[in-house]
Amino acid sequence: MKPTSVVPELYVRHGRAAVDFYLRAFGAVVDYQVGGTDDNPSVVCQLSVDGAPFWVSDEAPDQGNHSPESLGGATARVLLVVDDPDAVVGRAVASGAALVNPVSDEHGWRLGRVRDPYGHQWEVGRPLGPWPPEHGEPG
Repeated sequence: MKPTSVVPELYVRHGRAAVDFYLRAFGAVVDYQVGGTDDNPSVVCQLSVDGAPFWVSDEAPDQGNHSPESLGGATARVLLVVDDPDAVVGRAVASGAALVNPVSDEHGWRLGRVRDPYGHQWEVGRPLGPWPPEHGEPG
């Protein structure tokens, strides 16, 4: 039996362009995709970064699924844990993300934050030591 997992699904405008951005910015790969063609432009796609899955779908306001662009901001952010946050943040910015916070060491992490072109915020980082800390507090 597989362990329980939580996998985000990001609603966006312009799903095909968003999939392309995540491929370039984070080195994601497409695991599964419905649509996203000239005949069926609306996309539902499972992507993964080094085996960590997430979904991207065109927003569907009639079903209550709104993108950050429609809402005027995101309601959550995604934490992408990688070996080299400096390189990933740099690649994301070069691919069109906006830098929200530069990469720095804080709260036991090497961490930076970007906002992708579709309004989702991504914290990109790695813990600087064993995580979670032994006593549940930063060192």
